[in-house]
Amino acid sequence: MKATLLKIAALSITLLSATPAFAQNPAHLNQLIETNLCAACNLAGADLSGAHLIGADLRNADLSGANLQDVNLEGADLTGANLQGANLQGAFINSATLTRTNLEGVNLTDANLSFADLSDADLTAANLSNINLVGANLQDTVMPKEMLGLVQ
Repeated sequence: MKATLLKIAALSITLLSATPAFAQNPAHLNQLIETNLCAACNLAGADLSGAHLIGADLRNADLSGANLQDVNLEGADLTGANLQGANLQGAFINSATLTRTNLEGVNLTDANLSFADLSDADLTAANLSNINLVGANLQDTVMPKEMLGLVQ
């Protein structure tokens, strides 16, 4: 009996620890979809893949760990947003404002950031494979060493 209880407790702890720690706010998600305005929203871990968020106001929003694959964020304002660990593969972020944005560890493979403002953004450990940065403002941007031509 005692052994069975211990097994149940161990299994419960394992299942609880495997649950994602994301805590997106459903009301914020609905607000973004309905109005395209969601400054300082909690969208951590949200699945917004393929969404059309052209010109969205996402200033200071928490999009950490979000799935933004193939999203259209053309002209969006992501100033001060947290996108740490987000998936932006194939995203269209043309002419967007990403000033002081945390892009640490993001996947930007095949993303288009042409003419985007990335000044003071942090791209540490980001995957920038096949990224389009034509005309982008990279002033004071923290870039992965590989992008700077440095070898570790």
